[in-house]
Amino acid sequence: MSSSERKPGYNLLLWGILLDLVGMATYILPGLGEFFDVLWAPVSAYLLSKFYKGNVGKVAAVIGFVEEAVPGLDIIPTFTLTWIYIRFFSEDSKSKLSK
Repeated sequence: MSSSERKPGYNLLLWGILLDLVGMATYILPGLGEFFDVLWAPVSAYLLSKFYKGNVGKVAAVIGFVEEAVPGLDIIPTFTLTWIYIRFFSEDSKSKLSK
């Protein structure tokens, strides 16, 4: 696999890490964090469903929504874990990474 074929996957990883940090940033804002989580949960779910196609994206979106909506679960890096699943554990990893 050439480096140009890997680039979209690693760009998606970088976006995922950034978005996981956004979700975890609510720990910095005591009191406001829970309100931000209510706003961020549907956005996170939508982005997960767009980043990852098919059933993986649907499942990741539900997990991401729950993870953001339930207090105390923000520490779970859903975007990054989904990327790792697709990259290393999925049977057809190339077809599930969106471009």
